Amino acid sequence: MNHHAVNDESLDTLFRAARTQNKWQDKPVSTAMLMAIYDLMRWGPTSANCSPARIVFCTTDNSKQRLARLCSPGNRQKVLTAPATAIIGFDVAFPELLPKLFPHDQTAKTWFADPGHAEHTAFRNGSLQGGYFIIAARAVGLDCGPMSGFNNAKVDEEFFAGTKVKSNFICGLGYGDPSGVFERSPRLSFDEACKIV
Repeated sequence: MNHHAVNDESLDTLFRAARTQNKWQDKPVSTAMLMAIYDLMRWGPTSANCSPARIVFCTTDNSKQRLARLCSPGNRQKVLTAPATAIIGFDVAFPELLPKLFPHDQTAKTWFADPGHAEHTAFRNGSLQGGYFIIAARAVGLDCGPMSGFNNAKVDEEFFAGTKVKSNFICGLGYGDPSGVFERSPRLSFDEACKIV
């Protein structure tokens, strides 16, 4: 296995130069690109390979309108103008798929018999996969605009009815308009955020 570090240009694309987008260019995002994002993000590690993330891509005017009306006023235009907005959810019923996803231990499903433990695990690992999603989108050449600021319960009713999937956050996808990017906000230093023990 090749463990060479990626180059500085790639690190800029994924982290240092990447910015949260608030405005979008009028350029489409193809289904093939959305599939490419998922094909990358699915390889990131999760607990017992539980893979609870579930994604709905809103790409049509109708689906964007349905989502936008459930967002806070400041996020509505972002959803309406982004070529695609992903609703990143997590499936509380993920244990049902563990016999397939974690085949080397067929008892894995029983580890999550407690519904509270299952939901906790789904939320944590679904959030982790949401982070992979953003990195994967940047890696295939798209900009991202991740957001909270929407009614989770109503989004769940609208887009995940009949399932045990719950929404976590939403993320605009496309080609950002630089005029909508805020000044870079500060980040904590290593010493402020980390401790080596």
